[in-house]
Amino acid sequence: MKSLILSLVIAATAISTASADPIADRKALMKERGGLVGQLAPIAKGEQPFDAAKVAEVFAALEVNAGKHDIATLYPAGSLTGDTKASPKIGEDMAGYQAASDKYKADVASAIAAKPQDLDAFRAEFGKIAANCGACHQAWRL
Repeated sequence: MKSLILSLVIAATAISTASADPIADRKALMKERGGLVGQLAPIAKGEQPFDAAKVAEVFAALEVNAGKHDIATLYPAGSLTGDTKASPKIGEDMAGYQAASDKYKADVASAIAAKPQDLDAFRAEFGKIAANCGACHQAWRL
């Protein structure tokens, strides 16, 4: 019982700490996303062999990561200045930024549903995901 209570206290502390700094939370989320995309890029470039199981695993992890990208929580008023690369345009057009986030989430879900079984099919799905990353960096990142 004591270990359960201790676990709950630790989890609650971690959650409240994670929510205390939206800039740090965004950076951590995007660093995680970049690492996941970085696992797939060498496959798309032909530098690593295609592995359907690994691709499915990383696509699933991207979906979990995308689910953590809550615009209201991560981009509250006042969090677009300071040590951040997020563009102030996000605050000026939250609906547009939300639409970009939703498109990314939809493309990740589509890639999962496609279950690519060969390199060409994977490249088609990964290309959509990577295009979202590039478009977002151009439009919404300093």
